[in-house]
Amino acid sequence: MDATTLDATTLDATTLDATTLDAAAPDATTSGAATPLPDPAAPPDATVHHRPAVTQLRLSAYASHRGAVFPLGPVTLFAGPSGSGKSQALEAYGALATLGSGATLEQAFPDARALIPDRAVPDAERRRGFRIGCTVDGPAGPVRLDLAVQAEPTLRIVGERLSVDGQILLSTALRDPGRRSVQAAWLTGGATGVTRAPLPDDRLGTAMLPLRVAGATAGQRQVLAAAEQVVVALRSVFPCDPRPERMRAPVPPGWGRLLGDCANLADVLRRTRGECGTRHTLLTEAARTGCAGPVAALDVRAPAEGPVTALLDRGPGRPGTELGRLGAGELRFLALALVLLTGPGVLAMDPAAELLSARQALTVLADGLDRDLDRRQSAELLRLARLACGRGHVRLVASVGEACAAAARDLPGVSVVDLSA
Repeated sequence: MDATTLDATTLDATTLDATTLDAAAPDATTSGAATPLPDPAAPPDATVHHRPAVTQLRLSAYASHRGAVFPLGPVTLFAGPSGSGKSQALEAYGALATLGSGATLEQAFPDARALIPDRAVPDAERRRGFRIGCTVDGPAGPVRLDLAVQAEPTLRIVGERLSVDGQILLSTALRDPGRRSVQAAWLTGGATGVTRAPLPDDRLGTAMLPLRVAGATAGQRQVLAAAEQVVVALRSVFPCDPRPERMRAPVPPGWGRLLGDCANLADVLRRTRGECGTRHTLLTEAARTGCAGPVAALDVRAPAEGPVTALLDRGPGRPGTELGRLGAGELRFLALALVLLTGPGVLAMDPAAELLSARQALTVLADGLDRDLDRRQSAELLRLARLACGRGHVRLVASVGEACAAAARDLPGVSVVDLSA
């Protein structure tokens, strides 16, 4: 083995191969066509990502997807008919984010067997699974992460590869099916060349590297930079699915960080009104477009002891409207607008501590972004998304209906991935 590169066969020799996972799966094809991102002074391939960001999602053999490669821009919308795999793509991204945070496979894939591709043929040991991956762009360059996951008979990672520009920095392989570990090898450089050690087979090896690699050699520092870039990007993800039925009732005062279902929206509005005046004002302006009737302000009733109630201030001489009286679309609109206009400090998430928050990009995952919304509300959310994502601090990956996708196709800075083919 070359002293500066890991053998490319390390991953493939003992893992589930492509024919095992899906005999019909083509290699590196694209199942969804994306409208191109706007071309600024530099072409997209030359874009420098100062903040780590996932720029490609690969579903090589995953549920209904085969050989799918999806480019991800600042605003990426998945569109297509029911059953085309929009939600599956977002779930795969969310699962990678969960693994990047140090969670187990079972936590990331609670129903792993459902993700085995149709017509996947088990091997001689009756193993079947799926393959996913992503590319994270950032200061370390485009870093590829690829995973082969065995779902049957036992859930485990049987192969993982971390690479930059074709150079493999980390690879793992299942050497002994009787042990709950994989054999890992990562670049060291110098006289040693490669370091080998066992790693657990139920967690992402890339997320464990910062605790295992000393950074004493140039090779180790390259591995650390790539691994930390992937971890930072994956941990900076906030899956958001506002549930109007949970947002109507007053809520007890809490820590003021928005939950994924946005059930504590009233408490978060209490916090933003007091601590984030500029963003609260922007949200109020958005509410004038997304909510029916006049909106003078977003107000909050927070007695010293008692639940917090949020309401729309309708102006002088008009009674306010409590959130509980708003329609489902209005509630979803307010919650999603708040997420786009705020940052990790106001969201219930745990971003990586390796970088300052100013050097991280928040990625919002929203399955059914336009659910329950009318055209006016959808258009305003797209405007807010372009505003927030255009600054580089926020990215949005969402699934939408055809009406929203049609309105977004010609918008600069928005990429629509069409899964209807």
